[in-house]
Amino acid sequence: MDPDKAVTMTAELDPSLAGRFRFIFEIDRLKLVLRRNLLTDGSRNENSAEHSWHLAMVAMAMAPHAKEPVDIERVIRILLVHDIVEVDAGDVDIYDAAGRKAKEAEEVAAADRIFALLPEPEATELRALWDEYEARATPEARFAYACDRLQPLLLNLAGGGATWHARGVTSSQVKAINGAMADGLDAVWPIAERLIDEAVADGSLNP
Repeated sequence: MDPDKAVTMTAELDPSLAGRFRFIFEIDRLKLVLRRNLLTDGSRNENSAEHSWHLAMVAMAMAPHAKEPVDIERVIRILLVHDIVEVDAGDVDIYDAAGRKAKEAEEVAAADRIFALLPEPEATELRALWDEYEARATPEARFAYACDRLQPLLLNLAGGGATWHARGVTSSQVKAINGAMADGLDAVWPIAERLIDEAVADGSLNP
């Protein structure tokens, strides 16, 4: 059945449920958004839905190393919604500062549209989680962002720096971008720096 038909039929019976169905159909499109990182086996690029799931698991695994006490359930909720705007806006290279800046308005518009598909109070609650991640003003948001820096770094290391080389990324760029990891995983960042230096030494990353 066509998703629009399913939503229309449901709306005649329960408008609130129809909005939830529409949201579910919309966020399924996140599986189609490809990221720059490869899977650890190098077979293909990961998609943004996989990334969000993986980050939730990263947060659970790294929770004991959080810089500040965090509500891990809230962190997971933040991570599950943090890239939903890519349904409309697509992924942008973290090392492309101009591209990231240009995407900001598009991402806000996507958040306005997609979260509003849900009825209240969920529409406001999930949008607030996205805004919290973007502002990084809470311990949970800072830890979530730190996990979002750690996961792609580890995937790039596992892939021998293939996507770094393809984009001409240097170690100074990697350290500049991923240094924000220290805001939520302060004890982990020095280890990550050592791994970056080793990647330079073994040719996985340009100096």
